[in-house]
Amino acid sequence: MSTVKVQAGRAHTAGNKLSVRKCLIYFVLIIWTFVSLFPVYWMLTFSLKNNSEIFGANVVGLPHYWAWENYTRALNTGNMGVYFMNSLIIAITSIVFTLVAAVMATYAMTRLVWKRRETMNKFFMLGLTIPIHAAIVPLYVVLSRVKLLNSYPALIIPYSAFSLAMAILISTGFMGDIPYDLDEAAFLDGCGVWGIFFRVIAPLMVPAISTVGIYTFLQCWNELMFATIFNSKEALKTLPVGIQGLVGQYSTEWGAIGASLAIATIPTLIVYVLLSKRIQDSFIAGAVKG
Repeated sequence: MSTVKVQAGRAHTAGNKLSVRKCLIYFVLIIWTFVSLFPVYWMLTFSLKNNSEIFGANVVGLPHYWAWENYTRALNTGNMGVYFMNSLIIAITSIVFTLVAAVMATYAMTRLVWKRRETMNKFFMLGLTIPIHAAIVPLYVVLSRVKLLNSYPALIIPYSAFSLAMAILISTGFMGDIPYDLDEAAFLDGCGVWGIFFRVIAPLMVPAISTVGIYTFLQCWNELMFATIFNSKEALKTLPVGIQGLVGQYSTEWGAIGASLAIATIPTLIVYVLLSKRIQDSFIAGAVKG
């Protein structure tokens, strides 16, 4: 009888320790969630205030007057609609070029046997060691000589090139875990190199493609230096450049700037929310062999 009581007491103590541990974990997670979401909340409320509220006593609270006209001003007066479309065109095109080049290059370096493939892989990995802004002067000279300044390719080509090394690194880690037995089975069924790539490898690379796509999207969407130097035409400016231009010399409508920031940030959040499951799958699949 006493043994049963002792065991029950130990179980009760262990249960109390477990519940305390869970409470601490939930508390930390709640705090972390608040810290992570507060910048988004602050940006959205900031975009719906006027200068008097932003610089007054109501810095963090909800707006007393919901200034929805800030978004109208940002889209019309600030040309955020044009800048948004420019950023979207450049980002999507850069993603397509990066994905096609990265996945094909990875397939050639990991699944095909040819001389110097390891050397070629190391050559691509050198791109990770070059800061993107260290190439501004040579890129400007090259783009100027080939008459590509003030055009979409002036940004698409550099963005795709500088995203390629990381894209190949991610794709290599994932493709290396795909069993070679699938290639052999497809070959026996009559598939050639291109058939194996498009029918076997490419469908299995969807999680890694999603990860590369989000990485490239963030690189292109938020980049400022290249967009400022290589495209000076008003009709070709991207969102970061357009938002920077909203700051006036003598007075600034900070509510309109907040609305512009929200317009630039919300697509990024939507893309991540929609593809976050794919990213998690890519990390899990890349960590498990076979």
